Amino acid sequence: MTNTALKQDIMGPGHLACAGCGAAIAMRHALEALGPKTNIVVPAGCWSTFIGVYPNSCLRVPVMSVAFATTAATASGLKAGLERMGRGEETVLAWAGDGGTFDIGIQALSGAAERNEDIIFVCYDNEAYMNTGIQRSSATPPGAWTTTTPESALKSQRKKNMVAIMAAHAVPYAATASIAYPEDFMAKMAKAKSIRGTKFIHLFASCPTGWRHGSELSVEVAARAVKSRVFPLYEVMDGEKWRMSPMPAKEPVSDYLRMQGRFKAMGPEIEAEFQRNVDRSWQSLIRKCDNAV
Repeated sequence: MTNTALKQDIMGPGHLACAGCGAAIAMRHALEALGPKTNIVVPAGCWSTFIGVYPNSCLRVPVMSVAFATTAATASGLKAGLERMGRGEETVLAWAGDGGTFDIGIQALSGAAERNEDIIFVCYDNEAYMNTGIQRSSATPPGAWTTTTPESALKSQRKKNMVAIMAAHAVPYAATASIAYPEDFMAKMAKAKSIRGTKFIHLFASCPTGWRHGSELSVEVAARAVKSRVFPLYEVMDGEKWRMSPMPAKEPVSDYLRMQGRFKAMGPEIEAEFQRNVDRSWQSLIRKCDNAV
């Protein structure tokens, strides 16, 4: 079976995502890497609506839709049940947005990581609660507009570092990935599948609706996030060994910010501070990675 045929078998037509949705692109790549023996747990969020109205589904694998806070707990129980049934070789994929990972779901995720449950947890990060009206989350970057951080009160707090939090749990594998670099993303998903224990992938998934950019620009926006070091690509093994993934030449953050309407109210002082924070985080990451140059 060709890769194209496999993708069509696992993710069919009819999803209900917005045009250019990064999270929809991401699911297709993820299932291509994991294959048909995948069971998905999805909490409230964008993807819980993308799937379709029961009994219809755009995904050709089992999917459990669960409460916002319970993704990792449900995935843990599902994996235990599959093993009890003699189907331990099947993959359990927890697939949650930043609200269901950084905020509402972090307690269950922390518990699963502490127990080292054999699941893959992917956070498709579109940096706000997009499904319920573009409210800010702890993944929303400083200087960004959302409906709860209007132009008169842009978000001032820095984005939470979820990979560092997961590395502090000493999980076997944690990594960042982007829809703009599908080969890197799929390789990391395949690697996660080969490792037993808790695996965490922080996936950058652009959102034209919430970020206020054209639907045709989703991949380019995601690529500029990597190039500007707003979202660098790297891996962490066992919470200790940090390794940089192949990275493109570095660019300033200005082009990335100006592609998106959510940053249009950002003044020069806030933009300069944004650049300084990106530079500090990048230098900190370089010091951690044993293969950084």
